[in-house]
Amino acid sequence: MRLHVADHPLVAHKLTVLRDVRTPSPTFRLLVDELVTLLAYEATRDVKVATVDITTPVTETQGVKIADPRPMIVPILRAGLGMLDGMTRLLPTAEVGFLGMQRDETTLEAVTYANRLPEDLSGRQCFLLDPMLATGGTLVAAIDYLTARGASDVTAVCLLAAPEGLKVVEDHVGDRADVSVVVAAVDERLNDKAYIVPGLGDAGDRLYGVV
Repeated sequence: MRLHVADHPLVAHKLTVLRDVRTPSPTFRLLVDELVTLLAYEATRDVKVATVDITTPVTETQGVKIADPRPMIVPILRAGLGMLDGMTRLLPTAEVGFLGMQRDETTLEAVTYANRLPEDLSGRQCFLLDPMLATGGTLVAAIDYLTARGASDVTAVCLLAAPEGLKVVEDHVGDRADVSVVVAAVDERLNDKAYIVPGLGDAGDRLYGVV
């Protein structure tokens, strides 16, 4: 597993405002959108491209375009939806799938309740969107779900990660170079309720309200 922590003043600034309990939902949503665009820049560094011939106003030359099959962006419902626009802003030609997973609050295990994905993901680069990498159970289940369908490269984009969750993912995938995690910050720890500390609270509730 490859881990990339985005070390940039703008990332740190936006994350600080997200953490603040006084930040209202409209501002929170806007900042998540902006922050994910910054993270997407790092997450797509190794996106597959193909060479194309073009004609400029001056001469003929070669450039690159996003290769086929197109990348697949997969937000994990519901909180991952708040990251979708920020990701598609940089990858507008990508396809979008949806994966409904939630943590059982008793067992802390990930439960899949919905999916909208192709049966065959062979050769596809997939970008998983989930704001919080806490226990790691949801992300491990999502990675397994995509690779079982043939995904060749999976990159998880998260706002925050806990060391415990990163260890769970790393222990599960080992030294596979086709699994990456891109985060804005790695926080201190999980508390006894499996929330990231200092964290930013429940990302879904802060994006959309309590349901």
